[in-house]
Amino acid sequence: MKMVKIKSSLMILIFSLYAGGGYAANIDLYGGWAVNIDGVVTDSLFNDPIPSNVDISAFNESTGVGSILVNLTAPLGAHSVDFFFDHEIDESINTYFNENGSASGSLVSGQSWEIDEPGYLFGNIFDNFLASTLDNSNSIPAGVEDDVSVAMGWDFNLGLDEMATITMLISETAPTAVDAFYLTHHDTDSDYSIYFSSSLSITSTAAPVPAPSTLLLLIIGMLGIVKHKRSIF
Repeated sequence: MKMVKIKSSLMILIFSLYAGGGYAANIDLYGGWAVNIDGVVTDSLFNDPIPSNVDISAFNESTGVGSILVNLTAPLGAHSVDFFFDHEIDESINTYFNENGSASGSLVSGQSWEIDEPGYLFGNIFDNFLASTLDNSNSIPAGVEDDVSVAMGWDFNLGLDEMATITMLISETAPTAVDAFYLTHHDTDSDYSIYFSSSLSITSTAAPVPAPSTLLLLIIGMLGIVKHKRSIF
């Protein structure tokens, strides 16, 4: 009887924390993360070394929350960058197969995504990630809960003296920009979510043409005057 009371008290405490908003979910990057840059894959589960053009200084590899930056400057032509994440929310409390995903907002040109079971049972998301063929589909919507993993990618072209910067953001708050595209990974029992969004920026790396100095402008002006005088005489 004493054990029943202890368990009952614990359940009441857990319920009150949920209801009062004081509950902090346990987010864990159990299945790891990976990035595929033009067919070269870096997978955290295999402890692959992080490439020099991938910045994870603002990314927590334990919880999987934060941002990852990828910079590309060469070669010219077509490129692809894809990310894969396999998070778990409160797995120790309510298992891993009670979650669903959703997509919100408007895709922009070159952007792709996928939500699916990570491949332990039926999902093909990781195969599509490896092939850079994410299919913009959600295999685990609300009502069809299972183990959720997500992927997002970009296809783009680089011209002469151009650099692409891809930012991948994983947050516990949803983006607020109007029409911003993002994915949601939701735990139905703890009613907790994490959000995935990404952006692509292509900028010029060409050195700016220096403005003519005052002396150079003065010389050019004097040469013009001399030429004008010669033409008169």
